[in-house]
Formats: sequence, C-alpha cells, structure tokens
Amino acid sequence: MTLIHRRRLRAAGARLLAALALGLGLVLVLGLAGSAQAAPVLIMGPGGHVTASQDPFVPAGVPTPAPNMTASEQATRAHVARAHAARARRPPKSLQKTVRSELSRLLKAHSITSGQYAADSGSFNAALSTERHLHGTPAAELEAVIENLHDIAAAGKLTVGRLPVLFETLNYNRQWWASGNVPSSGGYVEFTGSPLVWEYYPGQGIELQVLATFGKANGMWTAGPADYPQLEAILSQMIPLAVNRGGSLAWEYYFQFDGGQPPWTSAMSQGTAIEALTRGYLATKDSTYLQLAHDALALFTAPPPIGVRVATPLGARYVQYTFTPGTSIINAFLQSLIGLYTYAQVSDDPLAQQLYNAGNAEAQAELPHFDTGAWSLYQPGIEDTLSYHQLVTGFLQTLCQLTKVPVYCVTAQHFTAYLTTPPALSLLTQRARRNRSFNLLFSLSKYSHVGIVVIGPGGHTLFETSADFGYGEGSFAVPALRHKGTYTIHLAATDLAGNFNRIVATLQVS
Repeated sequence: MTLIHRRRLRAAGARLLAALALGLGLVLVLGLAGSAQAAPVLIMGPGGHVTASQDPFVPAGVPTPAPNMTASEQATRAHVARAHAARARRPPKSLQKTVRSELSRLLKAHSITSGQYAADSGSFNAALSTERHLHGTPAAELEAVIENLHDIAAAGKLTVGRLPVLFETLNYNRQWWASGNVPSSGGYVEFTGSPLVWEYYPGQGIELQVLATFGKANGMWTAGPADYPQLEAILSQMIPLAVNRGGSLAWEYYFQFDGGQPPWTSAMSQGTAIEALTRGYLATKDSTYLQLAHDALALFTAPPPIGVRVATPLGARYVQYTFTPGTSIINAFLQSLIGLYTYAQVSDDPLAQQLYNAGNAEAQAELPHFDTGAWSLYQPGIEDTLSYHQLVTGFLQTLCQLTKVPVYCVTAQHFTAYLTTPPALSLLTQRARRNRSFNLLFSLSKYSHVGIVVIGPGGHTLFETSADFGYGEGSFAVPALRHKGTYTIHLAATDLAGNFNRIVATLQVS
C-alpha cells in the first residue's frame, strides 16, 4: 500500500468518523435505529449447562429472517421439505455422494490433511451417535442438521472452504441438543468462549446467524474503543467461516428456509459483513480488513443464485435471498447500501462506489412505492411489523445522515411520523337490506386491530366483534338486522404502535 493511499484511507476514515459523531451514534449494531436494550440469549457453558443472559451488543427485538409461521408449522414444513427434497435429489445409493465419501475424496485429493479428515469424520460420527440416543424435538433438530449436511454433500457442495463452518455448526448442535434444552422459536444462542450468535430455527436446528453476528461486531465498534478488542475477536472467528462463492468472499446460510436450499446467502448479511470489516479497519488501522471487504464485493456483481445483483434499467437491486431474486425487501436493500457506502467512503474503492451508485439509483426509484402514506411496506403489498418499521426507519435515517439524498430523508420523516399517527378509518357500506346478513365494508390506512359495534334504532347493541386487518379495504360479516331504520356504527382501530382512532357513522337499513 502506497503512502498516498494510506493517507487517503486515513482522511476518508476521519470523514466517516465525523459523520458518525454528528448523529450515527443513535444507530445501533446493523445501523438499526432502536432500543439499546440487550438481546436475551441462552448461553451454553461447560458441561452443557444452559443459562439465560443478555448480550449488550445485540439489541433486543432486532428482526432476523424467519418465516411468518408458528414453531410447529415451521417444523412440519421443514420436515416435509426435507423429505421431498431428499426424494427428488438422491440418486441410487451406489452413485450417491455422502458426507463420508466426500471427506474421503478430499483426503485422497490432498485437499485436506489426515488430521482434518479425522476431526471432521469424528464429529460426524459423534453427531450420529448422539442423535440415536435423543428423543423428541432434540432428536429431530439434530437429525435436521445432519440431513442438511448430507444434502450439501450429495449435491457436490461439500467443499474444503465450507468444512469449517459446517462442522462447527454440527458440533455446536450436537452439544446443544444433548442438553435437551429447546429454545423459543427465533431465540438467540451463544456458547461460552465464543462471541458468535446462533439462532434456533424450528425444524432446522441451531444455525449461525451471520446477520446478527456481524451486527454484534458493529455494536462493539459503536460502543467505543474499550470494546475494540472484542470487535477484533469476533471478526477473527467469522473470517475463517467465509467461503469462496462464485469468486467472492461470502458468508452463507446452511439450512432450508422459505423454500430455499442451502447453501444460500443474502445482500443484507453480506453488506453488514462489509460494514463490520470496515469498522474493524477503523478500530485497528489494519488494512487487511479493507482487503477482505473488497474481496466480498464480487457477490454484488453476480446475479442469483450465486450473487445478489438483479440488474435494472436504472442500476441494480440487491436482493435479500439468493434463492428468490424476484422478491424485493426494502430494508435488506437499504442495509446493503449502508455497508457498501461505508466501505466506499473509507477505502476509496472504485468498485464499491460503483456498486453503491447502481443500488442507490434503483433504491431511490423504488422507495416511494414502499410508503403507503400511513406505514411502511416490507415488500410490495405486505406491511411491516412494528419492529421492521422501526428497522427500515433507522436505515433511512442512516442513509439520510450519510448521503443527504432527499428521498431517504423525506421517507425517514414520513415513517417516523407514522409511529405517532392514528389509523384512518372510513365506513364504505351505508345501506343494507333487513333480514339479510351482509358484509360491512370499511377502509383502513394501516394494519390495525379493528373493532365494530352495531347499535340499533332503539339504542341497543346488536352486534360487536373485532379482528386484525391490513391497509386497504376490510369487512365484517354482520348478521341480519331485523328492523328498518338508522343504525349507528362504531368503528375503532389500534395500530401496531398503539395509536388509536374511532369513528361513528350511520347505516340505513331498508
């Protein structure tokens, strides 16, 4: 590295630090605007003893990828998916690649040492032995992890680069499920002696949560110099778990998720990794972190299913999941831009700037379509939960502070205001026929719990109920009203942030 380049790096780093001092301190971990509360975690210590604790570097309530299903539904779906996938993919046994056969192949090709072969074979045998002695959920979860490893081997994807992360996943799952402890769905898990964050996906076991782990690294940087050694430690454990994915350094996920088969990855987690590596450089001035961040950029140049880039007339969209290129999730897109921008500003890397510019042009065009005028959308037609609304608002605030791009700033202001704006209601059905049940239609500005009370001409309550509705039109099935006349309709709505509104209207029954 030349003296001029080192000076440019220092100057760029100083510019970013100045920007952070002006307001980015409110953005925690992934760039999240949110609570500074520590996330609850279960920590496994020596002897398999599990204790409940809190991780101060992972904010509570930070959303991580999870299907909108109950734990039992997730487990059932995962079991069915594994069975169908296994039947569809597996060749006759005589031709089938297995974990053992692939490890033997790598050993014979001198791709791994005899010590590595012995260690990984021993881990696999130990997991199989443990699974045979388990029952119920622990047995099913460990079996799922073993099955995913088998499927990766059968698909010819058990590469040398993936061995460290796959067998670390297997070893930690063997330890965890042997304890018999079943976390809550989506619960975070950690292990004494390691800063990595794992997450429980029912039906898929304990999986490395790449997004949360790199987010935790960012939290250590945000916390200040006293925690920089911990930042170095967590990066030192994550860097060896990266793989070569289509020529790019990448951190993958190794479990089945929403129809996607492992290994897959995400623009959001990759962008957060690049951001964390950049902060590793800012904390230590070790340019190795910047080189690693550069090596991770290629994922943003390749289309799915290898990379995350979907070309558009304006530039590019960076997708959340490599297995669903048609799905546009705005919060993931924005976070990937934050990671690219942060690295580009510090490194003066022209490729990073080019990738940011392409994504920025597309994001500016797409963003208004994710603003309903009352709430944010997670993806087209689907409203955000409260936590995701807060998440995307934080990302927009960060981009506004970093780039001063008007659409980011204006949309951030809108989304912030929506947190204190009551839902708007309007009664659409104004007439009904007596002695006939009917659907009473109403319009609603954002996802809310809506209640209805129907009061007859004599002042008596004749019908009342409540339900959850998304934005747009909703309806209640109202039983037949016997008498002609003017009925009073009370509609009340409480949105996800707790804002309340009520209207009173009339219904003519003839």
